[in-house]
Amino acid sequence: MPDAPPPASSATRRLRSVLRELFDAHLAQRAPDPAAVDDLNATAAAVPTSPRLDGWGAGARAAVRWHDDYHGHPALAAIAGEAIGLLADPRRLGTLRRCGDPACSMLFLAENKRRVWCAANVCGNRARVARHYSRTKA
Repeated sequence: MPDAPPPASSATRRLRSVLRELFDAHLAQRAPDPAAVDDLNATAAAVPTSPRLDGWGAGARAAVRWHDDYHGHPALAAIAGEAIGLLADPRRLGTLRRCGDPACSMLFLAENKRRVWCAANVCGNRARVARHYSRTKA
């Protein structure tokens, strides 16, 4: 993540709702609200980047300069850029799942096809405990 002070909470919530709309649209196999796509692109474009060379010789490394001259926030632009990369990659997007716990609102990228829970030690454990309780209750 770019080194910057935290973004405004309103901007963070707006990006979160845009991403949720786009990911939910994918999972529901429907077209997203076009305004959500526009908002995502605008957030990513508000802080353009350029490559730069830091150092020289053996200590040289490639770096990224974030240009926040357009009143965007580097961290939100980085998140938007990663989301664009995910949404444009059918293979990775195919691993997007909704947590199997009906009480959970989390989405996750499944490393394997059998994964059902956002976190096995939280939602998965709750389901196992509930299943055990229902079997032993009688």
